[in-house]
Amino acid sequence: MEAGIEVAPLPTPVSRPRRPWSPPETAVGRARERFAWLLIFPSLLVVLVVAVYPLINTFYLSLTNKRLGSLREVRFVGLQNYQDLFSDSLWNSSIWHTIVFTVFSVGFETVLGMGIALVINSNFKGRGIVRASMLVPWAIPTVVSATMWQWMYQDVFGVVNDLLVYRLHILPAKVAWMANPATALPAIIAVDVWKTTPFMALLLLAGLQLIPGDVYEASTVDGANKWQQFWQITLPLVRPALLVALIFRTLDAFRVFDVIFVMKTYAPETMTVAVYTRQKLIDLQRLGAGSAAAVIIFLIILVLVVLYTRLVRVEEA
Repeated sequence: MEAGIEVAPLPTPVSRPRRPWSPPETAVGRARERFAWLLIFPSLLVVLVVAVYPLINTFYLSLTNKRLGSLREVRFVGLQNYQDLFSDSLWNSSIWHTIVFTVFSVGFETVLGMGIALVINSNFKGRGIVRASMLVPWAIPTVVSATMWQWMYQDVFGVVNDLLVYRLHILPAKVAWMANPATALPAIIAVDVWKTTPFMALLLLAGLQLIPGDVYEASTVDGANKWQQFWQITLPLVRPALLVALIFRTLDAFRVFDVIFVMKTYAPETMTVAVYTRQKLIDLQRLGAGSAAAVIIFLIILVLVVLYTRLVRVEEA
């Protein structure tokens, strides 16, 4: 050390007290977990009573010869109800009608709903009135709209024949739309498309409004036209909302009952699986056979839900 130079001593390190180790599951955490289970227990109890018990009971009844309102002894028949179900030509045709109804109604509703959503998503005068009026067909109860269209399809006084034959001259003669087996199901599909397209358009409009406008402005600067913007920007970005809309409408269309039953009741040319199940349960009072049909409907819908969830996972990945 040189003379006249003082070196400051180094500071003494201060030792900090160590925090006591605590296990991950403390008494407070367990108390919070018990409190959370206590809060959701009423909801779980409601689900158990309303959904799980009827489902289990339906599975059980499908394996018996139970009849509605009968006092005879209930006998276990195993899979006999399912064998009789798939050997019934009316059940097989009802599955085919349900598939046709679902594919065509959901397909037309998706295309028309996308077109309507694109139109009302743009800025124009009176857009609010158009959005409100668009929901009128969807707001009308299905029984009312089905009865209204049943009168409109009437072959003598119906406005559909008057429009197509006398006004537009598209058809050479009047058609009995509901009485003809070849046109009954397409006519009902048209009614469902008219009623449910606004719902599809509303769901797709919600997805379109999440797309930022800067993306379209940048693509316009790059020289993209409207068609290229739709296929490369709009459709990929609106795909999650489109998948949600498709699964909702597919499940709803597959279990369709009200519009079919109001317009054609139990007519074999339009009977769907839901109408077939109602006939077995209520009119024929065969609770076991009707429960077997309900189980098959449940399993088909379950498969559709699983496929949808896998599509969503692929989309998110």
